[in-house]
Amino acid sequence: MVKNIKRYRKELEKEGSPLAEKDENGKYIYLDFVPVTFMLPADYNLFVEEFRKNPSSTWIMKPCGKAQGKGIFLINKLSQIKKWSRDSKTSSFVSQSSKEAYVISLYINNPLLIGGKKFDLRLYVLVSTYRPLRCYMYKLGFCRFCTVKYTPSTSELDNMFVHLTNVAIQKHGDDYNHIHGGKWTVSNLRLYLESTRGKEVTNKLFDEIHWIIVQSLKAVAPVMNNDKHCFECYGYDIIIDDKLKPWLIEVNASPSLTSSTANDRILKYNLINDTLNIAVPNGEIPDCKWNKSPPKEVLGNYEVLYDEEMAQSDGPDRDLRSRPGQSTGVKGSRARDSGKPVLTTWK
Repeated sequence: MVKNIKRYRKELEKEGSPLAEKDENGKYIYLDFVPVTFMLPADYNLFVEEFRKNPSSTWIMKPCGKAQGKGIFLINKLSQIKKWSRDSKTSSFVSQSSKEAYVISLYINNPLLIGGKKFDLRLYVLVSTYRPLRCYMYKLGFCRFCTVKYTPSTSELDNMFVHLTNVAIQKHGDDYNHIHGGKWTVSNLRLYLESTRGKEVTNKLFDEIHWIIVQSLKAVAPVMNNDKHCFECYGYDIIIDDKLKPWLIEVNASPSLTSSTANDRILKYNLINDTLNIAVPNGEIPDCKWNKSPPKEVLGNYEVLYDEEMAQSDGPDRDLRSRPGQSTGVKGSRARDSGKPVLTTWK
């Protein structure tokens, strides 16, 4: 995902797209939504160069082949991963694939806290076709909370109950609640933010999240197998920082559908049901001649997030006009002519 996003940025730069505009510090204005990330051991030297620019920074390491928080740890010293330097200097005859690959990302050390605790968002996105891109956002996402109050203190870097929101980790904590599972619905988060930060700021935040999801899918679209008989339901993990900037942390191609609470079970049952209603209408055998735009009544809790065919009819600058903060095209953007918010769809 990260490599494709980097490639996508460079391609937009070559095309002279305003989406690839940078500020005076050389940072992307609209496409800066993924923390600085490297692959280890392959990118070890690049990582060291970046680390030395800000030696007080904290980084999070994740093994590529594991899930549910397994093997994840935080580092703030180069000495903690010197073994990767040794690995990179081994004989060229040793295949890179024989070494366990890790992703290392700059840790978001200023997360938005609720009740003093860190949380992230798990959002479900269904893609029915990549070329043209058509995707749907599931309205019933949720927030996952840590069980221990957050602290940026280096003495707590090893305390995963402070830093990792994975339920597989948190359920072993002393303060884990088995009834609600340390989860909030996205709608509850939205109500909380509207009451504490204001409605306009909250709308802008969710517009930015939808923007991130669409741009990430556009980044990978050229390398995806666009089989008409296939669909994908992705689990997007988003972290919001204390400035209400959303960051894309991870995209899961096989999000967990196991349930940890009664509400979780209902949510995921409905997710599977609504997904199949779009992917396999009427439960019939898939037909490649199907119209991939299902009628609104079968969407259930899904809503159209982006429809490339419809967007193309609006002109090539649609993406720029529909970026966060604009009033055109973004799902969830508001029209204020009538004096009352009207939901529109990013099509």
